[in-house]
Amino acid sequence: MTHTTFHFPRGFLWGTATASHQVEGKNTQNNWWAWEQTPGHIQNNHTSGLACDWWGGRWREDLDRAAAAGQNAHRLSIEWSRIQPAPDRWDENALDRYIEILRGLSERKMTPLVTLHHFTDPLWLAELGGWGNERVVEYFNAYVGKVVEALREYTKLWVTINEPNVLYISAYLMGIWPPGEQSLKACLQVMTNLVRAHAAAYHTIHRIQPQARVGMAINYRPLHPLRSWSPLDRGAARIYSQMFNEFFPTALHSGSLRFPFWRRRVPEAKGTQDYLGVNYYTRDYVTANLGKLTSAVEKPRFPPGSDVSPSGMFANMPDGIFRAVKWALKFKVPVILTENGIEDADDRIRPRYLIQHIHQLWRAVNFNFPVQGYFHWTLVDNFEWERGWTQRFGLWELDLETQARRKRSSADLYAEICRENGLSTDMVRRYAPEIFASMFPE
Repeated sequence: MTHTTFHFPRGFLWGTATASHQVEGKNTQNNWWAWEQTPGHIQNNHTSGLACDWWGGRWREDLDRAAAAGQNAHRLSIEWSRIQPAPDRWDENALDRYIEILRGLSERKMTPLVTLHHFTDPLWLAELGGWGNERVVEYFNAYVGKVVEALREYTKLWVTINEPNVLYISAYLMGIWPPGEQSLKACLQVMTNLVRAHAAAYHTIHRIQPQARVGMAINYRPLHPLRSWSPLDRGAARIYSQMFNEFFPTALHSGSLRFPFWRRRVPEAKGTQDYLGVNYYTRDYVTANLGKLTSAVEKPRFPPGSDVSPSGMFANMPDGIFRAVKWALKFKVPVILTENGIEDADDRIRPRYLIQHIHQLWRAVNFNFPVQGYFHWTLVDNFEWERGWTQRFGLWELDLETQARRKRSSADLYAEICRENGLSTDMVRRYAPEIFASMFPE
């Protein structure tokens, strides 16, 4: 009988990822809160409400659980609208609250990875045009400087902007996120502003904290032609991949913004990533729709028989995480898996998803790919943007009525992986016996 353990390098970061609006609750100062108030914007007309009550202090018990489970790191985000509720006002009490959380991580011997923008904007910025206004670069840079000055004692690891590709497509092309625009012209302007804002933030962070490590987190989704024989599907896959996967990290690597029939130089962006954060969830298959640019990203498509999540949005395709890391190598910086997970309220798919993805990540490490950490999405069920509370990604289940947390089996599995700094065949036998033979054929 096979017995082995696939170990990761010493000092590898094992954690979970969260985002401020999704866990804090009771924030009425940002554009997402305003968006939630209009019926039809969020599935089932859900609102974030109290979320996971982190602003009320429940971060302590959740981080206690994470630390007890062997996690040595945690990724969290800062809420811009709390720090700067008006363009001419800073809230020092809010900064103190984040300092308290970062101190809490230090006390639990957990490394913080701090995200400065995770989809939400202050209401005042939204009223000025949000990311479509070129002045957003100076506004964002001032906010970044304020936060880094306050928090530099507690962390050296920063994400400037989370998933800019998801932001510009969802908010400015598909129109399903605030401000609800559907304009390629607006989208290209926002893409440019996001690159410029990241570049300015990168230089500001390094000026304040020279030893900082600064990156961004891209949602990498391998896109394949649904019909490999079709030139239209192959062309659509290339165009969508250029817009979704390639645009932002290429800009930070080369200082060049590249999109079909459109080029722009942003020289200050060249070389502004000390590592690349990769968020990987699933692969997807693309078919051409000449009448609608966004058709490829609106409805995921998977091969027949795929191991698909309850909503149909995600499929368990673990080879994609290896592909994601291999893709990231061309940018010539270390890689951190800043998000990976699957929605699964019944915890039916997640154990095998987690095992198979971490095994593929070990393969990447075994090829000497420079992978430095893994952050599972997420610690506890949270508010999932336009999908509200319909998707449950947490290792811990959240009861919205009582705020009670209930541990899922996959929480114990991930705890064993973190403590071992690796994945063992024994873990596979106990948590996902149905995949053992396929992973370790006799």
